[in-house]
Amino acid sequence: MDKTVTFSFSSTIYEGIEATETFNFKELGIDENLDNEALKIEIERIFQAWVWDKLNISFSIFINKDNP
Repeated sequence: MDKTVTFSFSSTIYEGIEATETFNFKELGIDENLDNEALKIEIERIFQAWVWDKLNISFSIFINKDNP
């Protein structure tokens, strides 16, 4: 049987902003033989991309340096 992971989020600020989906490791391209730490890192990376896609988030970061 394939291992699965369920991603879920909801907003405590905006009513109705929520989603839940279950994927098997094969769908996500995750090697089932990864050690626990590598697996945790990979799932976190995929989860963040999934949430950003669901919320249609894009962002930019600009840092201004003071010129001496």
